[in-house]
Amino acid sequence: MSSRSTAVDDSCLSALQELKSRREINTVVYRLNEPLDTVIVESRANLTHEEMLEALPADEPRFVVYDLHFAASDGARRSDLVMILWMPDGAPAAHKLAYSSAHRVLQDLLDGIQVTVRATTVSDLAYNELASQAV
Repeated sequence: MSSRSTAVDDSCLSALQELKSRREINTVVYRLNEPLDTVIVESRANLTHEEMLEALPADEPRFVVYDLHFAASDGARRSDLVMILWMPDGAPAAHKLAYSSAHRVLQDLLDGIQVTVRATTVSDLAYNELASQAV
């Protein structure tokens, strides 16, 4: 599967299906391979919000799909799949460009994402910030 010269490994789709169908994982971290031309799965895990933030490298972009659980304004418990484009300021320009392009491709392929967030700092991904965008 490819578009704009960025391929998406089949494992990326199966990881999302695993996240959506099971309770064992709530986070999938994706990255580009070394030639920056294929999106691959870096990890699948059941992480707290804090652990998810700690898993993000300080100077490299990543894609994260996170199953965010929160209380809606009416008090009802909700869960939304959030896709995060992690683009830290210290990342190399070539990586930022490649990840921006790959993000569009990945977003078109991954079904069921309710919220998309672009973040350059960890504070952009504070729990309350994500929950406010999901409402």
